[in-house]
Amino acid sequence: MHKIMGVFFVLLILASCNNNSEQVFMNNLNGKWDKKAEQKFDFNIKDAKNPKNIIFVVRNNNDYPYSNIRLIVNFLDKKTKSKSTDTLNYILAKPSGEWLGKGFGDTKEILFQYKLNYKFPGNGDYSIGIVQAMRNDNLPGIEDIGVKLETAQP
Repeated sequence: MHKIMGVFFVLLILASCNNNSEQVFMNNLNGKWDKKAEQKFDFNIKDAKNPKNIIFVVRNNNDYPYSNIRLIVNFLDKKTKSKSTDTLNYILAKPSGEWLGKGFGDTKEILFQYKLNYKFPGNGDYSIGIVQAMRNDNLPGIEDIGVKLETAQP
């Protein structure tokens, strides 16, 4: 009985430590990213008065043939229909070929800053679409792509 209560207490503490100022949205690509397949992430902002950091999450494996990744990012405010597009280049590996990021085995996860201390124009629905802009029509080695939203720290 004491073990059950101990496990319950630990789970309760872990649940209370959940950071509500962070959201992560992930799309699984199964190791191949079609050039025409925009990865969409829809989210709702309820506290636009607090600036956010928008961070991209990339999980790649050893099948990825390049040391960098180029992305086309479409950022949409669904309320006003205003859209901005950015072309970005991020580095995934050191010149020696060693992958950057963290992880065990063949898969590494790396975070890339997109917008820091970004103040959303208002509460409401937004969308981020990401398209790979590499040479391959089917880009191997990308397992997952995601967007992380976190409340910026002062």
